[in-house]
Amino acid sequence: MNLKNLYVSSLIATILILLSACSSASGSTAKGAPTNLILATTTSTQDSGLLDVLIPAFEKENNINVKTIAVGTGQALEMGKKGEADVLLVHAPEAEQELIDSNDAINRKRVMYNDFIMAGPKEDPAKISGLEMAKALKKINERKSLFVSRGDDSGTHKKELELWKNVDLQPFGADFYFETGQGMVNTLRVAAEKRGYVLTDRATYLAQQNQLTDLMIMVEGDGELLNVYHVMQVNPETHPKVNEEAAKLFVEFMTSEKTQEMIQQCGVEEFGEQLFFLFSE
Repeated sequence: MNLKNLYVSSLIATILILLSACSSASGSTAKGAPTNLILATTTSTQDSGLLDVLIPAFEKENNINVKTIAVGTGQALEMGKKGEADVLLVHAPEAEQELIDSNDAINRKRVMYNDFIMAGPKEDPAKISGLEMAKALKKINERKSLFVSRGDDSGTHKKELELWKNVDLQPFGADFYFETGQGMVNTLRVAAEKRGYVLTDRATYLAQQNQLTDLMIMVEGDGELLNVYHVMQVNPETHPKVNEEAAKLFVEFMTSEKTQEMIQQCGVEEFGEQLFFLFSE
């Protein structure tokens, strides 16, 4: 082989190597290594089974791995305040607004709602079945019937404290008032074992009712028992390390028509009724 042919062969080989490298790089970008998103949320979205449906769909659609941290809403909001999560899905509107006002969170969108209910033992020692919530709490307090509280600064706990405040009662520390310091599922189990009354979101109660045969719904339907969920991004300007792009995509996903339809169907097949509802605009 003469020098000219050798040069041409070397040039062709070099071009092929470069083309192969570009093709490989292009393929890597198209598929991409998945990015990571930290979602801080309330236990009710996890315990109800809703996230088991939504998260895989989001991950597949966006090539993003979601690390879900299901805690009380108070803890989830604190994670947002510290920049320890990228996006929040929570249900404590007043506390959420504080995070917006402090500039720790942005892009807050209303996603869905369900309601809180009061569950209690079948024998109903305080005789509250069918009463309004205010009258039910007063009777529990008067008769010193066992009340089991989460006591964990969750959205449910915040609502419970608000309800006691509305009737000018402070049973905290009394012998009949028991705090678990745990999530909704464990608190429901404690209430069932101890035959006490408990405030819970309806979705978690329905998801767990087969294991809670001694608990029944006692109080429901009050307007003050509405339970609203919002999604919001942790502010990247305040917390530069958060995954801004992935968080924005999650907010868009949760409020998209397709996802909203999925939310409406959650629980229908398993429990014969919806666990979460959408707001009509």
